[in-house]
Amino acid sequence: MSARLNNAQPYAVGLFRIVVGLLFACHGARSLFGAFGGEETVAAGTWPGWYAAVIELVGGTLVLLGLGTRAASFVASGAMAYAYFDVHQPNALLPIENQGELAATFCWAFFLLVFTGSGAFGVDRLLAKRSSGASKSKESREKTPVAV
Repeated sequence: MSARLNNAQPYAVGLFRIVVGLLFACHGARSLFGAFGGEETVAAGTWPGWYAAVIELVGGTLVLLGLGTRAASFVASGAMAYAYFDVHQPNALLPIENQGELAATFCWAFFLLVFTGSGAFGVDRLLAKRSSGASKSKESREKTPVAV
């Protein structure tokens, strides 16, 4: 059973990344553009709301695509840690009391992706395969004699 689960791990991480990235990007789109039923948008350039929304939209999209996943997840995790400790924590100690569950959950989900990477279905993995394939073919050409 463990072997099967270990073989499926990249796919589970990839699906996890896609879902978390999509939810995060939707949250940013709602804050910036009023999409998905958002009635109130943040004014451009206001601190910290507008910058957080841009990080949510751009970071969530990058994570969704699996492009620069580790870097985008690191920035997104930091943004959510800031949101939790600056916005929610002063109101109460526990996330359930201060309505900070979403910020805490996103923070830890993105922190996990910093260490796991994009998993399957990501552009990162596609680019890594392409670059490793190019370097392997170059090495094989260099090792193959021109004339036999």
